[in-house]
Amino acid sequence: MELEFDVKVTTASLYDYMLRHIYTKLQGILATMTGVLIIIGFMITGYPIYLIAGIIIIAYLPWTFYLKAKQQVLNTPAFKEPLHYKLTEEGIEVSQNGETQKQVWEAMVKAVSTRESIIVYTSAVNASIFPRKDMKDLTPAVIQMISTHMSREKVKIRG
Repeated sequence: MELEFDVKVTTASLYDYMLRHIYTKLQGILATMTGVLIIIGFMITGYPIYLIAGIIIIAYLPWTFYLKAKQQVLNTPAFKEPLHYKLTEEGIEVSQNGETQKQVWEAMVKAVSTRESIIVYTSAVNASIFPRKDMKDLTPAVIQMISTHMSREKVKIRG
């Protein structure tokens, strides 16, 4: 069985990936907790500076990641045109402008989902992003293919 679809990396899809990536790591969790604790400090003391600082800390990561995603989409030549993905029994092939790269299923690090995308990590920080809007009605088949070819402990996908 093979599944093929095209993906256009947009600011929204890259931003979705970045948020998922940072808020599942200690840095994102600690930043949010710090902001919440400072806002609680405002509620206890009534000092407006605590409220302002807490909001800034909580909003900092999402805002900077949105700007970074926008800049990456604008400045990365590979994001100018759609990427063509083919999921096969052996792995994932991605092609663009006559060049093809292949990754075998065994080498995949993990697969996760967000409301917007299915994300297959090819390393600790690199991933293939499959926006649900680009996969359309292939989404369940893509999830099934990933779940079939990757070990259960590597797959954290909600339908």
